[in-house]
Amino acid sequence: MSEATPLYKRVLLKASGEALMGEQGFGIDVTVADRIASDIAEARALGVEVGVVVGGGNIFRGVAVASRGGDRVSGDHMGMLGTVINALALATSLRKIGLDCEVLSAISMPEICQSFSQRLALHHLGRGKVVIFAGGTGNPFFTTDSAAALRAAEIGAEAILKGTQVDGIYSADPKKDPHATRYETLTHDEVLQKGLAVMDVAAVALARENSIPIIVFSIHEQGAFARIVTGGGRATIVNDR
Repeated sequence: MSEATPLYKRVLLKASGEALMGEQGFGIDVTVADRIASDIAEARALGVEVGVVVGGGNIFRGVAVASRGGDRVSGDHMGMLGTVINALALATSLRKIGLDCEVLSAISMPEICQSFSQRLALHHLGRGKVVIFAGGTGNPFFTTDSAAALRAAEIGAEAILKGTQVDGIYSADPKKDPHATRYETLTHDEVLQKGLAVMDVAAVALARENSIPIIVFSIHEQGAFARIVTGGGRATIVNDR
């Protein structure tokens, strides 16, 4: 772990559901969840306050229902429940290593976790807890990328760290196109104009409007999260400043 001074006081980590799946075809690989928890603990040890938004693609995708003629709204609601499952799994991994955390859901389910409010999120972050945001935005037709940008703006995060399958933003999928160009830096507008599929349009626009940089890195590289928050590591930085 780097001993450098962190660049950010508070960040929002966006982790996809697929990241929690590991090499499995479905569900949660506990080993991967534990490793991501360890990476978060490294950042917390540096004094960085951490919020996390988790996706649900390893369990369910609402758009898959719609593509087969089903009801998109019901499908998205099922996807939101998948994010709650992932949030609870990550919280379990964090608590196993002694890191205090809270799951806040956009969908009220008081028997399982607390309901999201900006006030409660800021309270927990101020007490040094990792806050895991579940349930997306609580509304259909919005992705968890949009939820990440929204929660980042609400908690005053200084950066969104998007953990992906690759080490930055490319002009095309580098796993399919060996000639894809990797970008070191981009502006929010360039991401939108080039149609780069790193986050959806609503998420990038919201980050741009709130002057929040997006840093895209590989979530599969152990220790990368802490390196990124101290200005190291391999990543693409989206920033207008």
